Amino acid sequence: MVLEEAMDGTDEQPTLREKAYASFTRHLLARDVRPGQFVSQRRLVELTGLTLGAIRELIPRLEAEGLIKTVPQRGLQIAHIDLNLIREAFQLRVFLEKEAVALFTRSASDETIAGLLKQHRDIAEAIRNGDASHELELRAQAVDWGMHDAFIDALGNTIISNAYRVNSIKMRLISQDRFRIDGHVGPVMGEHLKVLEAIERRSAEDAVNSLVAHINHARDRALRI
Repeated sequence: MVLEEAMDGTDEQPTLREKAYASFTRHLLARDVRPGQFVSQRRLVELTGLTLGAIRELIPRLEAEGLIKTVPQRGLQIAHIDLNLIREAFQLRVFLEKEAVALFTRSASDETIAGLLKQHRDIAEAIRNGDASHELELRAQAVDWGMHDAFIDALGNTIISNAYRVNSIKMRLISQDRFRIDGHVGPVMGEHLKVLEAIERRSAEDAVNSLVAHINHARDRALRI
């Protein structure tokens, strides 16, 4: 069976599909295509450098995940950032991360928690020392996403991780379009530290409450704009 698959090339198809998906999402998050923009299949071929066949296989997955939709007489439209998407994406994020942070509080090692705290405290210290650089904002954004990803990874649940991954793409599009971390590094790091300090105390209730407050603040900023 393995030999037959190797001969007919079917073993390469999942790799090609994943390559097409990764290429599309990379360009999407790099804003090479913008939310709400209409694109053709040919444009996606040019953008990704992949074959038309690979793009055609990719489109149903992107439609199922809500990252693109087919509009009659218009073509393919990149997910549009509207109030409904914001509300739904944040609601799903709260549902998933509440359980994740509660488990993380109980199961994470002291070393893992200490590492996350150090990352955040180093950034907070840099801000107190007057660092307002773009490089610090990029570092803070990576630390921000890294903390939330760590909570989800702690669940060890592939189904949840996949759902969170898709929602995370939408969250990052919302962030780019609506509120970004620029100018909010201090407050965001402060909210994260409340979560992490509750985790350090092994208080799942406090960690969940602080995390929900943090996510809701971000949602409210996005909805106000």
